[in-house]
Formats: sequence, structure tokens, C-alpha cells
Amino acid sequence: MAELILGGQRSGKSARAEVLASSWLSESASRKAVFLATALAFDGEMVSRIERHKNDRALRLPAMLTVEEPLALAEAITQYGDQQTLVVIDCLALWLTNWLMPFEPITAEQNYFEQKSAFLQAVASCSGPIIMVSNEIGLGVIPMGVGVREYVDELGRLNQALAKTCSRVTLMVAGLPLNLKA
Repeated sequence: MAELILGGQRSGKSARAEVLASSWLSESASRKAVFLATALAFDGEMVSRIERHKNDRALRLPAMLTVEEPLALAEAITQYGDQQTLVVIDCLALWLTNWLMPFEPITAEQNYFEQKSAFLQAVASCSGPIIMVSNEIGLGVIPMGVGVREYVDELGRLNQALAKTCSRVTLMVAGLPLNLKA
């Protein structure tokens, strides 16, 4: 089972992923969950935000392991994904930002398009459940800057590729889940 949860900022995407994780964990004591966090802290506000989210999540879902993985999602899915472990990835928009607009230089061996291909393959072949959170940012006006247009286009392509692979796709609007694919 793979689910893609899309929505704008503060639409309830992460909260929805946590509700699904809580439900998954409550069904059996042998089940596990891992949260793959993609955010990087570029400034003091982001450091505080990440810490707050981590602490709040630990209170709500103490059984869920949090792993910070800003780039190597395919490897993380392979490492943690199995039939008894739910993998939650939050957020693919930040993951894409880490690749296309890196804070620190990325080495020549690292290539977003290779990572994207490996990521899509890891999602498709994951033996356990996986929930992915991503922003839907293509509903607005066309950005003026070339780099921003390229980012919006690529996030749209990534979301479309995942939507084809996933058995469920949910759009969050004002905290309400709208099932696009079930």
C-alpha cells in the first residue's frame, strides 16, 4: 500500500499522515513506523520548527522512529521498508528543494534524476506500506523566475509519477481529506 498525500501549506497533510500512522501502529503490537524527515535547517527559525515538530511527533506517536534523510530516500526506503514497518516521508517538496536548490554543494556523483528514478523504484518495490507527503503548488499563477518555474514543473512531474504508482492519493484542503484515488 502506497499513499500520496498532497496539499498546500498548513492544509493538514502531515496531520493526516500521523493519523494513518497511529491507526497502523494500533492494529498490532508487532508493527513499527519510521518517519523520514527531509527538512534541513537553514536558519534559526527552521531549527526551532524542526525541533518543535520532532518533539510534538514524539508525544503523539512515541512508537515512531524519526530519521532525518534530506537526500537518499531510495536507500532509506530500502533500509526501513518491510511488511511490518510503515514508512512515512515528509516532505517531498523539501526533498526536491534539497536536490535542485542545495544549501551546500552536492558532489558530482549525486544526481537528482538518478535519485528520482531510484526513489520511484524503491516506492514501487517497497514490501510494506508507505505514506508520502508532498505539496501541491501548481494551482497558482506561473512563477516569473526560470528557476522557480523549473522547480514547480519538476514537483508536478514527481507528484504525477507517484500518483501513478500509489494505490491511494489524497488531497488535503482545510484539514479535510479528499480522495482522488482509492
